[in-house]
Amino acid sequence: MTAARLAEDDARRKRGGPVRRHYNRASFFSTTRSTPPMRIGPHLLVNSLFAAPMAGVTDRPFRQLCRQLGAGYAVSEMVTSKRELWNSLKTSRRADHEGEPGPIAVQIAGTSAQEMAEAAAYNIDRGAQIIDINMGCPAKKVCNKWAGSALMQDETLAISIARAVVAASAPRGVPVTLKMRTGWCQAHRNAVTLARAFEQEGIAMLTVHGRTREQGYKGQAEYDTIAAVKAAVAVPVVANGDIDSPEKAREVLARTGADALMIGRAAQGRPWIFREIGHFLATGEHLAPPLVAEVRRLLLAHLEDHYALYGEFTGVRSARKHIGWYVTGLPGGEAFRRQMNTLEDSAAQWQAVADYFDALAAHADRLPERAAAPASLAAIEEPHDAEDA
Repeated sequence: MTAARLAEDDARRKRGGPVRRHYNRASFFSTTRSTPPMRIGPHLLVNSLFAAPMAGVTDRPFRQLCRQLGAGYAVSEMVTSKRELWNSLKTSRRADHEGEPGPIAVQIAGTSAQEMAEAAAYNIDRGAQIIDINMGCPAKKVCNKWAGSALMQDETLAISIARAVVAASAPRGVPVTLKMRTGWCQAHRNAVTLARAFEQEGIAMLTVHGRTREQGYKGQAEYDTIAAVKAAVAVPVVANGDIDSPEKAREVLARTGADALMIGRAAQGRPWIFREIGHFLATGEHLAPPLVAEVRRLLLAHLEDHYALYGEFTGVRSARKHIGWYVTGLPGGEAFRRQMNTLEDSAAQWQAVADYFDALAAHADRLPERAAAPASLAAIEEPHDAEDA
């Protein structure tokens, strides 16, 4: 993309006009259906690379971006099963699927079989085509309410929730999937036992994160349990945890025999990881790093979608983490992030990002190799609150 076309896009935005979408043939159009398509119930997915549900991250703009850059499937942030919170602003944003390509997958979280069944029906009425049950979230504010991965401690309750949600969804032609961990702790890794029970209850697909709840996101994911789950059930199994490179994706597929891969934290600030993995699995070759101009375009368009969903005040503040992830390890990225975090309005934030990438493009056509992330950016996560359970 030429400097003149970049300037024209900036001028269009300032006038409030549409910004054209430009793509880099050397990298963007290399997105490929490299992994075989797979089905979830009646839905045929274009590939087997999935964007993981992450609270405070995988909102509609981020899901659409991941799909645009090679993810075959993306699951919403978890939506509470508490009826009194369904009309809250936070839940309404999480349930916003306007313009999103199907299938629309909504993850629900809770501790009551009846409430979870009602939440499934509520979200199906509002366009959900797949319901996903959250039994994988390790956050204390979720687990303290016995939701998320805490449910793995009570197998009877976990199975009753799966049964109730399937009963509410199946008559309407909506498949139910479930995401869990290997177990609650090292001494209680019961994913295989639960996987067999969930399959018997009609769960259509299982995703397993290769850590216990006790680990949180510490240490390394292990894949033997995922392989054991895959061997124990006939439904598709998705491997999740520490998949952060094309080589790791290939290794995890080989070690687990999984039908698909789910990528979470590695896509933060690097949503093109899906096309990188897809290309590598298809060809054995690496894509060139994305053009700086392409990353600039992607992030600025992402910000515009983000502001439109959240509004000025919340949008500016919640966008900071996304911008921080994009610039982590890039030249001048840490200083830019500190300066950007002082900005209070969307126009200034958007322009600061445009200026940063313009300056970066003056020194390199393609995104330079990232340095190690500073401690302050090692984990930027949206705090969980009462609506997350």
